[in-house]
Amino acid sequence: MIIFRYISFVDPITRSPRIGNFDESSSSIQPLSFVSGTPISNLYQVIEAGEERIRPDGNALAASSVKVLAPITGRDILAVGKNYSEHAKEFNSSGYDSSDKVDIPTHPVIFTKRSTSIIANGEEIFLHSEFTSSPDYEGEIGVIVGKAGFRISEEDAMDYVWGYTIINDMTARERQRDHKQFFIGKSPDTYCPMGPLAVAAKDLPKVLRLQTHVNGDLKQNATTQDLIFSIPFLIKTISEGQTLQPGDVLATGTPAGVGIGKKPPVFLKSGDEITISVTGLGSLTNKIALLESTNYTVERIESQSSIPATNLSKSINGIGLTRINNKPLYYQNLGTTVGPPIIFIHGLGSTLECWNPLISTLSLTNSHSLHLFDLEGHGLSPTSPLSALSISSFAADTKGVFEHAGISSGATIIAHSMGCLVALAFAIENPTLVKKLILLGPPPSPLPEAASQDSHARATTVRTKGMAAVVDAVVTAGTSEHTKTKNPIAVAAVRLALMGQDPEGYAKACSALAGAAQALDVGKVNAETLLITGDEDKVSPPQLCEKYARELRAREPVVLSNVGHWHVFEDVDGVSAAVRGFLGA
Repeated sequence: MIIFRYISFVDPITRSPRIGNFDESSSSIQPLSFVSGTPISNLYQVIEAGEERIRPDGNALAASSVKVLAPITGRDILAVGKNYSEHAKEFNSSGYDSSDKVDIPTHPVIFTKRSTSIIANGEEIFLHSEFTSSPDYEGEIGVIVGKAGFRISEEDAMDYVWGYTIINDMTARERQRDHKQFFIGKSPDTYCPMGPLAVAAKDLPKVLRLQTHVNGDLKQNATTQDLIFSIPFLIKTISEGQTLQPGDVLATGTPAGVGIGKKPPVFLKSGDEITISVTGLGSLTNKIALLESTNYTVERIESQSSIPATNLSKSINGIGLTRINNKPLYYQNLGTTVGPPIIFIHGLGSTLECWNPLISTLSLTNSHSLHLFDLEGHGLSPTSPLSALSISSFAADTKGVFEHAGISSGATIIAHSMGCLVALAFAIENPTLVKKLILLGPPPSPLPEAASQDSHARATTVRTKGMAAVVDAVVTAGTSEHTKTKNPIAVAAVRLALMGQDPEGYAKACSALAGAAQALDVGKVNAETLLITGDEDKVSPPQLCEKYARELRAREPVVLSNVGHWHVFEDVDGVSAAVRGFLGA
């Protein structure tokens, strides 16, 4: 039977938090997953799932090769003061105790430590020299709650204990004294080192021994049998008026031997190393930082956003994405590096993958340098809720692709649907960069009011009901009768493209299209242009493409028979023939 010694760490590949099993003999971490194979990212998940739904997964990692995290974070720590009799006496006689003036308290002294004070094993403790001149250590055993409970009886309390960890209840003593309660003195940044391990109660002995060493000297030595108020009594007391939650951590108090117990008191200074050991839980070691060190808590908090990027999970925290136009986008460069450059811009509800049939049919990788990217919010490209999408923003991203690829002139842009508006906007603003334009099914510019309203309505539908609520309507309206009855693979390709979209990313792109209310001055386009449409294309009917051809001074549009709006999927050979002739012209 495996005894899990849980440790939280940052996966070196995905940069995501993970939970593993620490092997002390080899100082290695075996990553853990649910039995389904899904990685476990935090101890809250372990507590909720239960060990029977957890298994080792993947290769073990050297503990020294990863960043170790505190075993559990995100909540204030519940804590108990004066819960060992000898410590209660030394604290009461120290001159720093502003609570009740008796050696042994009549009721548990309960306080909290701010969640921002939590740091991991091995991280430095910031000295706070301008805040306190009396930093002190307190080795403690942390109880981790396993299930929700309200008014828990003392007899049943241990049923609510999931397991244990180690806590250093660092304290600014004069702040603890002067504020008449403990919160301010207990909560400075970095003043709650925790971990490195968390172990289920069932895998530990009933009695746990705690020892604290400072610079190698033994300072504290006691067991849970020495507690004034037992763990069951503490759980009963705290839950009498509030509900305990799974993952709550209760620091149970510290034994005698802290700095204020000395005559005179001895406080911590830069370079001091505090090591707290508990039976079955290993050792928690942290050093006091140098005076000139920096408090990185603000930086850590600012790196956490309450506005997470949409569609980021598909790339696992952005792995494989390229920084373009100061944002992460999914970008591919295919083909020969010395060939003429072609930039592909897909349409609404599609991805760069839609171009693969055309690229393959024409063997473009043998003759051209190909640059493909997923528009923001599409495919694998994430989008921030703070980023407003528009034809202009997509055109700016296209400019970013040119800059990233080092393309300074002579490029061909191949675009589809909404991507055609992006390509036209880009060509108008950057006439020297574009030599040729190939537009498949360009929508009207400006977009008619009815079409704009429809696009806004689709965005609302997708946000409330998901992609499945619009896919049938898009496929029905966007493909020809011939495709729907004779070309099931094309229909499946369209459905897959749409169903693979992130709903919020797609909705934002719908709003971007709906906002295309200003007519593009296509007469300013200098590039040689080819227009391709289908005879059943309701978005870009032949008459519209003929109008574009006149304004762009382009040749007659190519109209594909029995084709709707998804030209490459519906008739890749027809599109390829037209593109081949135009590229070779």
